[in-house]
Amino acid sequence: MAKQILVLSLVAITFALAFAFEPSPLQDFCVADPASSARVNGFACMDSKLAQANHFSFSGLHLPGNTSNPLGSRVTPVSVAQIPGLNTLGISLARIDYAPWGVIPPHVHPRATEILTVLEGSLVVGFVTSNPDNKLITKVLQKGDAFVFPIGLVHFQRNVGYGNAVSMSALSSQNPGVITIANAVFGSNPSIADDILAKAFQVDKSIVGQLQEQF
Repeated sequence: MAKQILVLSLVAITFALAFAFEPSPLQDFCVADPASSARVNGFACMDSKLAQANHFSFSGLHLPGNTSNPLGSRVTPVSVAQIPGLNTLGISLARIDYAPWGVIPPHVHPRATEILTVLEGSLVVGFVTSNPDNKLITKVLQKGDAFVFPIGLVHFQRNVGYGNAVSMSALSSQNPGVITIANAVFGSNPSIADDILAKAFQVDKSIVGQLQEQF
């Protein structure tokens, strides 16, 4: 009896892991219908008879992104928002352009693991493991190198060359989401109380105020 319970427990755990993320589709495709009032985990499906090629395509990944901003970087996402046909398929892409020394600041994708490939230039990349270790795992990547950022972990990229850099990321969700740490903490709406942030970061309230003004 004990063995049967153990086997059933292992089967239950296996099925729980299998369905922990986006489930396998039950039809050929499910083109997203943003206009639908249906509330599901993802977008409702439009009538498959209305599907056209443009629901499954995106143009422009060959075009450089505009990096003339304070971070010196630009992300061109290709998620379900850009390709409605990605709905329920569990994948997406992003092109990232970096000016010299441009940065993608620390952030997380709450719904996706990311694998990044360097197309041009040199990048230093890294992620931080969860508490209590908070170990930084980092590496300098050259053209043709790939690196994985596990789901939900804080990670970053920086161009360490004197020329422009380009990378392409594949993500394990049609809608991976992004939470930029600084924006979320110092740019929340309404603002997090400055005394909470001052204590959390062990700094003076005036510094918290200065940071909040930036976001």
